[in-house]
Amino acid sequence: MCGMEIYNTLTKKKESFQPNESVKINMFVCGPTVYDYIHIGNARTFVFFDVVAKYLKHKYGDNNVNYIQNITDIDNKIIERADKEGVNPLELAKKYTETFKEDMESLGVSSPEYKNATDHIPQVINQVQTLLNKGNAYIIENDGIYFDLSTFPDYGKLSNRTALMADDAVSRIDDSDKKRNRGDFAIWKFKQHNDPSWSAPFGEGRPGWHIEDTAITEKYFGPQYDLHGGGQDLMFPHHEAEIAQQESASGLKPFVRYWMHGGFLINKPVSSTDRESKMSKSTGNFETAHELLKKYPKEVLRFYLLSSHYRAPLSFNETSLNQAEAGIQRINEFKQNLESTLNNENGMGSMANISITEAEFFRKIEDDFNIPEALGQFFNLIRTINPSLKSGLNKNDAKLILEFVQKINKILGIIPNEQENIPTDISRLSDQRELYRAEKNWEKSDEIRLQIESLGYKIEDTVYGPLLKKKK
Repeated sequence: MCGMEIYNTLTKKKESFQPNESVKINMFVCGPTVYDYIHIGNARTFVFFDVVAKYLKHKYGDNNVNYIQNITDIDNKIIERADKEGVNPLELAKKYTETFKEDMESLGVSSPEYKNATDHIPQVINQVQTLLNKGNAYIIENDGIYFDLSTFPDYGKLSNRTALMADDAVSRIDDSDKKRNRGDFAIWKFKQHNDPSWSAPFGEGRPGWHIEDTAITEKYFGPQYDLHGGGQDLMFPHHEAEIAQQESASGLKPFVRYWMHGGFLINKPVSSTDRESKMSKSTGNFETAHELLKKYPKEVLRFYLLSSHYRAPLSFNETSLNQAEAGIQRINEFKQNLESTLNNENGMGSMANISITEAEFFRKIEDDFNIPEALGQFFNLIRTINPSLKSGLNKNDAKLILEFVQKINKILGIIPNEQENIPTDISRLSDQRELYRAEKNWEKSDEIRLQIESLGYKIEDTVYGPLLKKKK
């Protein structure tokens, strides 16, 4: 493979990633609608694209990557929730915007620049007026302004769906029976009752859901840019609507050169009679990132969310989280042992070429961000180096490996600054148990498990090795 490749949803194939303007990259990801806490499935999208942005900055330089994420702070769902709670919709949105940003900071998501929809009303109005002037939109009295899909034959080119399909998705505010075409979507909603609204030449009102994204990106990136990301549930109709709006308004194609879509987070069945289901706020079937951050360190959650390829579904259950916790424990122990070796003048060489491992790690990242396989390369390194750490590793080798670990962490954010240290006697017992397990001496391994438990710790076996945790 030559250079970085990503799977482009628009072309349905992996493509070499080439920034449009030498090395300047403009990147946009759809953000939350702030009427509630985000669920952990949303967090998967935001953590993954945080890694994408951080890797692009690693590759091209911090100043050469502009990453914007919108915040939908005016929408039907916000108005409905505010009405139910008896509060002002904009105040409700402000509350959950602040909570969202706090949760993102707690998750180590630091790469995006956030842009609120309500801060870009002039840009929305300008784009709506452009679409009206060009004949791509029409007015429904006492309702709103709608995009006319009959004027955009390419609609559906991203998702391979059309507005006439029987299972056509309808956007959040597109239910008028006076629309010209079944899939036409609102780009402006006229003022209703006490809803928040803004003055416009075509009538007081508020933005439709889709129009805010293209209004924001056109302001900061122009009519075309490099990379657009989001969850696969947004591909249709939301991203199709974005394409229709911007390509109609500007007359330029393609609106975005590379589209990346992340897979769903799936609730794994508890019993054989249960069914797997996509995590979703609309069904009440979700765990919030806000609550999970109270139970798990951010590094564990990030490791878990990155443990499956971004385009594949990811199961949500306690076993997966425990595996992530064990993985983080292995990495942290490895890092601490490397640091303690830095004073070792007479240690032996590692017998491992760190440059080869590093090259393989980044080759996996550049292969459509295959983070699970990249982590596999890292854990292979840990297994290779651990025996040398016990016998005495040369400090120069330790320094080189630590530099590599720090590069990984700058991109993935999975190594904790602080973590509970497992007492040496407990660690030794765990190591001895692993030897018995390798010999299939289950009787002895069970005896050691009981001994560990008697000392106030519990042990759980995972794909990353034993997880040791203090009993609560």
